[in-house]
Amino acid sequence: MARTEMFASSGVRTMDRTFPIIDTEKFSAELRRRGILIDEKKILLTKFVDTKQQTDFTVPPNCGGFGRIHHFRRHQGASWPDNPLPIDPAAKALNLGDLNQIEAQVFQNAMCSWRCWYCFVDFELLSANHDFAEFKTMDELLDLYVSEPTPPRLIDLSGGQPDLVPEWSWWFLEAADKRGLLDRVYVWSDDNLSNDYLWRYLKQEQISYLADCPRYGRVGCFKGFDRQSFSFNTKASPELFEQQFALMRRLVDSGFDVYGYATFTATDDSQIFQRMRDFVDQLQERVHDLFPLRTIPLRILPFAPTRDRVGKEEARALEIQQVATTAWSEELRRRYSLDQLNARITEHQLGTGRDS
Repeated sequence: MARTEMFASSGVRTMDRTFPIIDTEKFSAELRRRGILIDEKKILLTKFVDTKQQTDFTVPPNCGGFGRIHHFRRHQGASWPDNPLPIDPAAKALNLGDLNQIEAQVFQNAMCSWRCWYCFVDFELLSANHDFAEFKTMDELLDLYVSEPTPPRLIDLSGGQPDLVPEWSWWFLEAADKRGLLDRVYVWSDDNLSNDYLWRYLKQEQISYLADCPRYGRVGCFKGFDRQSFSFNTKASPELFEQQFALMRRLVDSGFDVYGYATFTATDDSQIFQRMRDFVDQLQERVHDLFPLRTIPLRILPFAPTRDRVGKEEARALEIQQVATTAWSEELRRRYSLDQLNARITEHQLGTGRDS
């Protein structure tokens, strides 16, 4: 099946070239149409066998080819902040104590409305491409999961962009609940903050079900720290940078146990400390005063699918992320006490969540 790609006629200029921008609204609607069967309660999920992404796996795909095992590790490397996501939220919900890594069962929906150059997923697996994906009900997915010899207790509904089909999280938790699995598992979902489909397609009681579930958490990823870095990373319109803050605020106000990632790759490091200060200002003012303490800079590393995407600008961006992360850490030290900075990420309550 041919890929469906939708770009606007205008472009965004980076230091070395101009690239066409994605028409996010139209592309999202088309991918959603192709990625969900409402009446049958089926989601289009990636099958990893014989894909470029599989070459990065340390163990073969599982769950009939529709799953992969991932080890989340706290330490990102020297000079980088630790990444406690989703280790600490899962450990807290499952009473696992202090952990430095956790094994997760990952399922991946087969669509995403942005094209981040550093994404570890082959773009062929992000376009609702039926050559590498099949529709599955949640019971079919859970049958595959429970058939594994030692299924991990952490389940990550990843992508792609899971919130193109927000029914996925709701259907999955509902099916797991009916089987009694929510007594022993923790479900985590990713979101690139590209759309408002959660509120557009789910009813309020369904959103409340998700937000109130003590065995469910989610993370939203800020793709850059200003308009320029955002558009360079995503190939989306720079104006959508601000939308990320509004969507995250809605998640907080809806009562979700929600956290943030941020990717700091950019083509320009001029005035980077001031630009980072502005970014943290927006997190505090437009999301929540404590939300920077729930946000983790995500270190971008090369993967097999990214090798053909990295040119001179992208290589430079991998270097700039180091400087940007230093600016981030300095900014947090200016704003928060040592006790706040040393507290577990789950201890920073936002006042509207389940533990408030």
